Amino acid sequence: MASIVHQCRLFFIALQFFTRVPIPGWVGFDPSWLHHASRYFPLVGVVVAGVAAAVYACAAWLFPAPVAVLLSTAAGIYLTGAFHEDGLADMCDGFGGGMTTGRVLEIMKDSRIGTYGAVGMGLTVALKCAALWSLPAPGVIAALFIAHPLSRLAAVSLIWEMEYARADGKAKPMAQHMSHREFGIACAGAGLPALALASGAMVPWLALLASAIGAALVAWWLGAKCLRRIGGYTGDCLGAVQQVAEVVIYLALLAFFHHGAWL
Repeated sequence: MASIVHQCRLFFIALQFFTRVPIPGWVGFDPSWLHHASRYFPLVGVVVAGVAAAVYACAAWLFPAPVAVLLSTAAGIYLTGAFHEDGLADMCDGFGGGMTTGRVLEIMKDSRIGTYGAVGMGLTVALKCAALWSLPAPGVIAALFIAHPLSRLAAVSLIWEMEYARADGKAKPMAQHMSHREFGIACAGAGLPALALASGAMVPWLALLASAIGAALVAWWLGAKCLRRIGGYTGDCLGAVQQVAEVVIYLALLAFFHHGAWL
């Protein structure tokens, strides 16, 4: 029983760290819990997907698809405080404008958004909205529950495989070494919703496989880039992996629901 309560505490700590959702008072806080809460990062994605899907489902009864998608996307961004979008923008600025490791890290720490960050974040949000808009309504709901957890698993894989690149930082408490068991829990948090949707015939199995491969390739590609440029990862890198993986997952699913523009 004590172990179950502790796991609940770790989930709520992750929820508090990555979203604006208030957590129950009984959870309490211990700094050491942050070191192990990242195992529930994909499960936090299920919560975000649930809110975004609920907003989309309600809005789709009243408004055209583009408006419903925009409202759903805005709800997800509000719920997370644009945490991951900000990370993507900072990484775009740092990797786009920095020539040395020190300069890249310095730019990424700057709260201001430059041209690279604005363009990268704008295009990413636009791609997400365009892809979701092009899906049928049931496909949007399924895509949200696949992309949010799975893209967060892609980000978590960097914690599992790599070292934190800064001596300090906002994400460092959650960026300690991740055991294989903890990564397995993260995989379950991302995999179970996706498998349930595929088993219920809401998405084709091949589409799910393509999504998983796409997310893994994003984690590998951006992870390698982070290792080469700054010798590891930062919280901004995790946010960038999550955002890019989310887009790639939507595009993978869209490819199975629609023919290309030339067809």
